Amino acid sequence: MNYQETTDWMFNQLPMYQLQGASAYKKDLTNTHLLTNHLDNPHKKVRCLHVAGTNGKGSTSHMLASIIQEAGYKVGLYTSPHLKHFRERIKINGVDIAEEFVCAFINENKPFFESNDISFFEMSVGMAFDYFAKEKVDMAIIEVGMGGRLDATNIITPLVSVITNIGLDHTQFLGNTIEAIAGEKAGIIKPHIPVVIGEYTPETKAVFLATAKENNSEIYFASDLISENLPSDLIGDYQVHNKKAVLQTIEILNSQAEFKFTEEIIRIGLKNVVKNTGLQGRWQQLGDNPKVICDTAHNKNGLETVLNQIQKETFKKLHIVLGVVNDKDLDQILPLFPKNAIYYFSKPNNPRGLDATILATKASEHGLTGTVFNSITTAYEKALEAAEDTDFIYIGGSTFVVAEIL
Repeated sequence: MNYQETTDWMFNQLPMYQLQGASAYKKDLTNTHLLTNHLDNPHKKVRCLHVAGTNGKGSTSHMLASIIQEAGYKVGLYTSPHLKHFRERIKINGVDIAEEFVCAFINENKPFFESNDISFFEMSVGMAFDYFAKEKVDMAIIEVGMGGRLDATNIITPLVSVITNIGLDHTQFLGNTIEAIAGEKAGIIKPHIPVVIGEYTPETKAVFLATAKENNSEIYFASDLISENLPSDLIGDYQVHNKKAVLQTIEILNSQAEFKFTEEIIRIGLKNVVKNTGLQGRWQQLGDNPKVICDTAHNKNGLETVLNQIQKETFKKLHIVLGVVNDKDLDQILPLFPKNAIYYFSKPNNPRGLDATILATKASEHGLTGTVFNSITTAYEKALEAAEDTDFIYIGGSTFVVAEIL
């Protein structure tokens, strides 16, 4: 199969959470262990950092990769979901995995995938480790897909485990209380491996402390230990907490003899995250006059921070291009949005996208009014046409909404 045929097969033949939601969720790591044994355990040949959290794990992973890369190391980066194409998920020093490697890996292992019911996410994780091992990376930053304890990435023993924060998201899988979700994320804490916590509440702190104690793991609460707020090209307000988690993690790595990250390297790495890693969609500015910002925030905690940041902006009118997926609790997120904005409702081009008419009807119950459009791009074009130079346009509600306009 060529690259297009290969990725079509991956997306269509096997469960994929990005497209199918709940049906793709696996409840244990049996298949992941089967797969990595089949691949000769490539994850054991690579030094890793493991990053979990409700929000911020992608930004945190990219910041860590940028700093480590600036220090001259060869850095693998595994993240999900992708915005535009599959290869974004697996990078070395900011360069996407080659189409040829994707094709060769899938074609070679396809009979095994089919006979063992290996999911899309499991095979993606296996591909990443196989690629990083063969390319002999010095370090791989591995972002958890969802949760932690049962995530396919949770077969590694990293140098440091990082948990950015805890919020109510994916409650149908991870539990409907903050403590339950914290317990799932804390599942990445490994015996005698230091763990960094980015943000915490009294409820989550108790869970993290208990799990770290069970594992004899040193625990570091970055928000208590790091006072610096170094500048970065990732400028969303929420990055303050992510940067603290990153700085604490680098400090731990610096205490190990084989690594050396100077203050200058750290500063340069934080200022060049986008250039070094290609990260997109985090408070990303797409235009001036009117100012246009897109952001992938899609749950209560993430949207709260982004919408608060919008209120700090100076503008005449606010235009919001909004789309969501069909498993979002709209009664939880819609009250966060301002009633004095002009809304452009649309359905993301994704099987899990929520019909825009349903979104608009539900939004009207919360005092949010606007027009329904048949695509995100059309909605964005109409917002640009309607907005004056002194207005502000925000595009968001889902990763898939942002992907369509980048």
